[in-house]
Amino acid sequence: MIDRASENVEISAAKPGGSKSAKPEEFVEALAKGISILESFDAANPEMTLSEIARKVGYSPAAARRSLITLMALGYVGQTNKRFHLRPKIMTLSSGFYYSAQIDEVLQPNLRELVGKFGDASSVGTLDQRDVIYIAHYSVQRARRAAAVVGARYPACATSLGRVLLAGLSDAELDQYFDGLVIEPLTSKTMADPIQLRAEIERVREQGYSTTVDQLDYGITALAVPIRALDGRTIAALNTSGYSGMVDAEFLTANRLPELRATASRIANALTRYPMLLSIIGS
Repeated sequence: MIDRASENVEISAAKPGGSKSAKPEEFVEALAKGISILESFDAANPEMTLSEIARKVGYSPAAARRSLITLMALGYVGQTNKRFHLRPKIMTLSSGFYYSAQIDEVLQPNLRELVGKFGDASSVGTLDQRDVIYIAHYSVQRARRAAAVVGARYPACATSLGRVLLAGLSDAELDQYFDGLVIEPLTSKTMADPIQLRAEIERVREQGYSTTVDQLDYGITALAVPIRALDGRTIAALNTSGYSGMVDAEFLTANRLPELRATASRIANALTRYPMLLSIIGS
């Protein structure tokens, strides 16, 4: 028999731009460990030994081994000799989100239209603690650089999307974001001084858009604007980007800002007809 009371549970989540809140009473540590291991694989670490995984996620080798055995049995992780790697089944997790949220129907047509007008690339991102996560992307670019693919995660402070999202936080949330913040420079141009960054976020708040040049990676110049809910909250951000040297921040602002804002407004209006997607990115 289903316990109906258990269906009406509010679970505390990590606050945008800040650190994780206290763990709820029924938090499953074993599940969290397994997810941490899945998240530990990236472009720099496509395969790792047990000791490397344990060190990266901060667990004992025994705890990491138990999680890996479970993930292998479920088909999400494979092993070649003594090195572990993700298996294709992991893609079903992200594709489930992509299609259930109807991103292809709501966001992708707008990104394709922007890229059709301006070329280059366009993305939509949301804030997750101190990172921006790309939830939609379209591009005609072929250069080797930091990939803005769906699911990519980068420090919010180094992206135009992230700075727009940070500007949309309350003063208290922004204070939480900056509390203990240490910025690792990604290029020689990365704004690594928190005081300077705070001033830049305030400027983005005032002007309603953000531009970045070679902050995340060399060759990326980007312009971003907020996507706002009906109550005025910034729930996502939309950008357009091009190659540094071929376009600069002033060019993007002068030539693409009006259309970028109009597209953000169309997306915001479309979200009212897709409550599932609005709930996901607005939470």
